[in-house]
Amino acid sequence: MSVYAEAKRNIPIAQPFIGAEEQEVVLQVLRSGWLSQGQRVAEFERKFADYVNSKNAVAVSSCTAGLHLAFLAAGICPGDEVLCPSLSFIATANSIRYVGATPVFVDIDPVTFNLDPERVEEAITPRTKAILAVHQIGLPAALDELIEIASRRNLRLIEDAACAIGSMYKGRRIGQPHTWMSVFSFHPRKILTTGEGGMITTLDGSVAARLRRLRQHAMSVSDVARHSANTVITEQYDEVGFNYRMTDLQAAVGVVQLNRVEGFIDRRRAFAARYTAELAKIGWLAPPAEPAGLRHNFQSFMMRLTKDSPVSRDALMQALLNRGISTRRGIMAAHREKPYYNSDVDKLLPETNSATDNCIIFPLFHTMTEEDQSYVIECIREIAVGK
Repeated sequence: MSVYAEAKRNIPIAQPFIGAEEQEVVLQVLRSGWLSQGQRVAEFERKFADYVNSKNAVAVSSCTAGLHLAFLAAGICPGDEVLCPSLSFIATANSIRYVGATPVFVDIDPVTFNLDPERVEEAITPRTKAILAVHQIGLPAALDELIEIASRRNLRLIEDAACAIGSMYKGRRIGQPHTWMSVFSFHPRKILTTGEGGMITTLDGSVAARLRRLRQHAMSVSDVARHSANTVITEQYDEVGFNYRMTDLQAAVGVVQLNRVEGFIDRRRAFAARYTAELAKIGWLAPPAEPAGLRHNFQSFMMRLTKDSPVSRDALMQALLNRGISTRRGIMAAHREKPYYNSDVDKLLPETNSATDNCIIFPLFHTMTEEDQSYVIECIREIAVGK
């Protein structure tokens, strides 16, 4: 047994990085007396918009909440259909259901794990009103092709950019946005985290203004505006809204994390390059793709087990867990879960099924050390030869 495997470690699949600066800004907000959505949220929105080069950014309580608001703003209604991948966290499909619409699952490109534009074209019906493109695990989707289809067929195109902060499509950051709207997640497994939280970016100022009302019960005037006014202001509520606000505590952390994003991505890409080079030598782990013109942020590092693999994906996961290494299955397939299962749909998604059955996500996080990664690589090698 190797020197690595002799000393069992505890390596998580992911771990957020929270430094002293993040801790200090939280204390500053606590001391300020203003904890809910306020000036720190507005600051985070401005800086996030600058980072992705968008005209507008709207902070919300989660990416799921942001997707819900995006579909409301797009006018998606009961009876409408929205095309999306099944290969995504279930929140992607759930957000469509929240407005009473039907998620129509479309198969993926087996190389990128993102929507296959040809399958998207085939899935359009008279009830189709929108396409939800997911930038899966940080690799941008085929936006040019999807934009062309959406434009020609008069459909809204929305980006589920939950994993894609810092990712780039043909020289531009995801979130500019390239389409009508992008929605990000700041969950702890994401590169930038605020604990929970999300951000919507759009070039349409009037849409952004409505989103800001909807996230706060459709209140006509924000809390900040009312509390800072010199005259009494009575707000109005012109439609049904939601409590999808981000707090100033979260936003303050987000501002600090945003300054770290490029460093986070550089380190992740270095780890990903090493994983790719070393694990490709095993022969039955297919490396992730990064097509020309795209920048993968490696929010997660996922490989596919080939048909030549001497172990199943689940057996590999268990063998690594026995050595103190956490992994995750490849991305889930929403159509296999009870709320969405349909045997006829299952037959239309062979690439999705193959990916969710044969892919594995290995540990990757900012505070991971080269020694940690060496341990992971060596353990996989030992499993490969039956040790």
